[in-house]
Amino acid sequence: MKRRVVITGMGGISPIGNNVKDIWLNAQNGVCGIDPITQFDTTDQKVHLAAEVKNFNIDDYMDKRKSKRLDRFVQFALIASKEALDESGLDLTTEDTDRVGVTIASGIGGLGVIETEHSKGLEKGFDRVSPFFIPMAITNMAAGMVAIEYGLKGSCTCIVTACAGATNAIGESFRQIRHGYADIVVAGGAESCVTPLGIGGFTAIKALSSSTDKNRASIPFDKERNGFVMGEGAAILVLEDYDHAVKRGAKILGEVVGYGSTCDAFHMTAPSDSGIGAAKAMINAINDAGITPDKIDYINAHGTSTPMNDKCETLAVKNAFGGSAGSIPMSSTKSMTGHLLGASGALEAVITISSMNSSFVPPTIGYEVSDPDCDLDIVPNKGRAKEIKYAMSNSLGFGGHNASLIFKKY
Repeated sequence: MKRRVVITGMGGISPIGNNVKDIWLNAQNGVCGIDPITQFDTTDQKVHLAAEVKNFNIDDYMDKRKSKRLDRFVQFALIASKEALDESGLDLTTEDTDRVGVTIASGIGGLGVIETEHSKGLEKGFDRVSPFFIPMAITNMAAGMVAIEYGLKGSCTCIVTACAGATNAIGESFRQIRHGYADIVVAGGAESCVTPLGIGGFTAIKALSSSTDKNRASIPFDKERNGFVMGEGAAILVLEDYDHAVKRGAKILGEVVGYGSTCDAFHMTAPSDSGIGAAKAMINAINDAGITPDKIDYINAHGTSTPMNDKCETLAVKNAFGGSAGSIPMSSTKSMTGHLLGASGALEAVITISSMNSSFVPPTIGYEVSDPDCDLDIVPNKGRAKEIKYAMSNSLGFGGHNASLIFKKY
């Protein structure tokens, strides 16, 4: 028998807030988290804007000795996990920790430390790099360090499916609990790639917006969109078996009811121009949830602000929802947060669940010029009140990865 899976805790650190309460308040109000890059000098680079985590001092969260051994993306994961676990009210000393897992995605991992230590190696010799270089850089270390921090001995994995990573992480964790392999999973994503090489690499493939106007840089579904804006941060959900949560008297924030995952098998970076792969992920999630497409009240779009993604995602939604596609509010919160790569799906899950519980659809900000190729209801510039029973969150990644989650209001 399939078990029900609920969310009992959420945590986040992002360009629009360093906790879930602030993230949701700013998402509702259409606050733009994009500003000039502060982490390095962009004088000699084409891109000067990013969506960085703001007012962040690691000393507020952990001691210096510990933080110096952790890349920024791992720091973010630990911060978001603490908030989520605190909200869940779990007493891990009374749990069978062999039944508590961790699945935290990252697209690239410790890119910052890779750059720093490579420069040191060129200058001083590569045998002189930090002994913490490898454990700081490897992509699985966010999941590993969260497991170590809390003594979680169930399955501990890191899903690397580019920008679909965190959505896959939540979906695969949902399946673990539903099919009885775990009772609780700490699931989400973490990313921090606002670095010279990170920005330069995405600039080289013409993926980033080169706009110098923060309000016209990340403009999903706008005809003048010309690339995404790099974001950073982490978001975590505590997923739990429904009976387990009820038995301990947990506050339930929502339910995960459907998950679909497909591959375009088409191109290294471009989505399939038909949108069929993404549409199938959505359809699979709807079927998994045991509902019909007309039950979806809100879609949190992948909505990156690249010319191809937004056009192809619009086609995908039309393929999945048919004639009702135009009547479903579908906003891209990347207009506010930028694109957190492997962490984006988790941050968008937090926002989607918050939207259900607040009966409010967040906006797609910065929208000015309509595009006939993106003609769905994208909730331009101002959010709106709406009862939401079922919501969908979509993520699409380089390599053709497509993932879709469906949440149900509890």
